[in-house]
Amino acid sequence: MPLTVVLAEDSPLMRDGLVGVLSRFGHQVLAAVGDADALLTAVRELDPDIVVTDVRMPPDNTDDGLRAAIALRRERPTLPVLVLSQYIEQSYAAHLLDLGSDSGIGYLLKDRVSAVTEFVDAVTHVAAGATVVDPEVVRQLLNRRHDPLRRLTPREREVLALMAEGHANTEIARELYVTEAAVNKHVSGILQKLELHLDGQGHRRVLAVLTYLRA
Repeated sequence: MPLTVVLAEDSPLMRDGLVGVLSRFGHQVLAAVGDADALLTAVRELDPDIVVTDVRMPPDNTDDGLRAAIALRRERPTLPVLVLSQYIEQSYAAHLLDLGSDSGIGYLLKDRVSAVTEFVDAVTHVAAGATVVDPEVVRQLLNRRHDPLRRLTPREREVLALMAEGHANTEIARELYVTEAAVNKHVSGILQKLELHLDGQGHRRVLAVLTYLRA
């Protein structure tokens, strides 16, 4: 289903490229802006299906895009937001995910945009309510953490990385060439080892990723 998108990116070349990619896949870019203030205005006026924004942009050229996304998310808790970052920054991902609502959130490295299908898939998954964290971010966080990650087996780490990318259990099973029952067992093991308590609202994948980002 085509999506309506508000895009924020301060590099004209990158901005035009993102517009071209999204349009090629049938999505409608309602506005493509170059600073955080324009992003806030456009989203409030146009009410898009999803926001795609860079982290660093004017007016301060720090984390203005991220702060604008967080402000919009607080105004509209169900607004899907996909944030693009040049570098892996744990605090950026943590701030974005720690908004009190665990759906429709994405944190993607800009390098991933060159893999066009992966980028568009991420947009689609986030718009549908999934939480997608760049696999490279997850890998680095996994490598930096020793507790509670040391409790996870190598296979459980693989499953967790795919969970963070937004894959369903059937997709994980296909990717790892195992049965869906085996994936379910791994997910249960991850939750048990991380001492996560389910709330009955389907947030277990997000809770697992948040454990690493907030540690």
